[in-house]
Amino acid sequence: MSPLRATAAAARQFARTAAPSPVTTSTRAFTQSRQLRAGGHESHYDPPNGWLFGVKPGEKYEKEGWEGAMYWGFCGAMAFGVVAYAFKPDTSIQTWALEEARRRLEAEGILADPDTKKD
Repeated sequence: MSPLRATAAAARQFARTAAPSPVTTSTRAFTQSRQLRAGGHESHYDPPNGWLFGVKPGEKYEKEGWEGAMYWGFCGAMAFGVVAYAFKPDTSIQTWALEEARRRLEAEGILADPDTKKD
């Protein structure tokens, strides 16, 4: 056998033993899963054009369909939240303790009832 043929045979044998054997498992490794991309076929990237908000000077800005509903809904929810927060009941432990102490002192006669009028 020639030395070149022996070298080629050794390289083939090495390639067979060095190649990783396929591992059959019930789960795939994270790195082997396909990369999922966003839907749509065109690019969603708008290149910079130098105009503020993409509107050229002299052109009128056209609102998108979601803007009105978002502004009214967001501002309405914020106004409702402010009103609800302003009129929420006081449930702090300090307020309860003060009222309970006043009630007990009035029941014992140490503190006069603020509802009664002196003539």
